[in-house]
Amino acid sequence: MRTALYDHHVALGGKVVDFHGWDLPLNYGSQIDEHHAVRQSAGMFDVSHMTVVDCRGSEVISYLRKILANDVAKLSPGQAMYSCMLNEQGNVVDDLIAYKIDDQYFRLVVNSATHDKDMAWLMHWSKEFDVAVVEMVKKCIIAIQGPQAITQVTRLLGGESAEKLIALKPFRFFSTEDYFVARTGYTGEQGVEVIAPVMQGKAFWEKLVAAGVQPCGLGARDTLRLEAGLNLYGNDMDETTSPLTSNLAWTIVWDDQRDFVGKEALELERAQGVNAALVGLILQDKGVLRTGQRVVLKDGREGVITSGGFSPTLEKGIALARVSLPLMSASVDIRGVLKPVLVVKPNFVRNGKAVYELLVKEEG
Repeated sequence: MRTALYDHHVALGGKVVDFHGWDLPLNYGSQIDEHHAVRQSAGMFDVSHMTVVDCRGSEVISYLRKILANDVAKLSPGQAMYSCMLNEQGNVVDDLIAYKIDDQYFRLVVNSATHDKDMAWLMHWSKEFDVAVVEMVKKCIIAIQGPQAITQVTRLLGGESAEKLIALKPFRFFSTEDYFVARTGYTGEQGVEVIAPVMQGKAFWEKLVAAGVQPCGLGARDTLRLEAGLNLYGNDMDETTSPLTSNLAWTIVWDDQRDFVGKEALELERAQGVNAALVGLILQDKGVLRTGQRVVLKDGREGVITSGGFSPTLEKGIALARVSLPLMSASVDIRGVLKPVLVVKPNFVRNGKAVYELLVKEEG
């Protein structure tokens, strides 16, 4: 499958690869340069492969309060929130962002790799409520990220839309005749995500290119989100792991009056004591941490790296890893050699600066 911007990627020299059935650019020459562009100025990503689902109806709030662990009742029109959909075992079906347009109209943006199961899950639960669930297919989604992102988009929007964007806070959005503009992103930087019909989306991409905004591919998107400590579905959480063991407990609203899918299982897990955590690792030696590598704690217990790579900002190997509790000093098995790592909060870089904090004190 190809997004509406595919020809633009080819024209710009994008190295196109298969990404869960989508032909998307891995990079446009230098993944490192693209990464630094987002940290230092502005870069843009074609994320039109993401699934956009509009939910409408008199019971849409009750519907979303049932299927999401976070609580949309907290939202006012123009506000958005991050949440997980859980199964009955309290594990993660997918993560998403929910946007409240009004009391009877919400927009969800969910992952592309989980499209089929997500749509089946959403449709399954919709049968119990007065709600229509419709996938929006003919659209472009462009994520503009970095310290200059808002300035660049403001210039291109102009007029009243520019004024609205300047005043817009994170996880807020507004709509115009041509654009759905949200202060959301997946990089740990200031940013804007724009959803538009195909023709308007293509024209907007071209304007961004002309303005000097750096096109970025999947490679930089992954290193940026890893530095920001943002989970990737299928790596850092899935249908075998709960939010409590995936650094996502903050997304759960424990309202005694609300029964959401997976709540009973989560309450039992919490009462029995959570036995694992998703932590950050920083390699103290030269090298790169890789997904799937074995983590060995000081007392011999083992964990696994769920997402690993090289941090262009820190110039070190970093990773997210699931390990059993209690936490203690650790090493990673790299080709049969145990290399010491720092165990930190799973958040390495925000707004271009190192922000990591030690969870385990260094020894010696």
